[in-house]
Amino acid sequence: MRFLFIDRVTSLERGHRITGIKSFAASEPFLESHFTRAALVPGVLLIEAMAQLLGWLASYSYDFRCVAVLALISDVTVPPALKPGARVEIDGRLLTTTERDSLGAATATIDGQVIARVNRLILHHVPLPAGQTAREFFLYYAGVDDLASLERTA
Repeated sequence: MRFLFIDRVTSLERGHRITGIKSFAASEPFLESHFTRAALVPGVLLIEAMAQLLGWLASYSYDFRCVAVLALISDVTVPPALKPGARVEIDGRLLTTTERDSLGAATATIDGQVIARVNRLILHHVPLPAGQTAREFFLYYAGVDDLASLERTA
């Protein structure tokens, strides 16, 4: 089972901003047999999607020389009833960042309406061994062939 909750990264601005999309299909393995009456997407999965997207931004901002691990979240709002079939657009921003960790925030929208928000998310940066990067993983999981199509300048 795949526990990556970003279908596609749509834009990047090094050290500042990332956007991406997650569509929660009814056929997702984590929703199978989860509810007996009305299927709902657990809010924690939406939080995880926002954290993963910000984690990719942190890694990208340091030339993929680290991976980001969620250390803390607070001031979170999630929808009470997100239904399968929803196409969620996520906008993540790094508020501050150092080689060691990053502070970020993210919002999730459907059709332009904010449905969820994380106002404080701390990511710890775990350095990769010398000479190794997470770039190829990012390209694969972001659903793109090259970074140039995503990059925006400040």
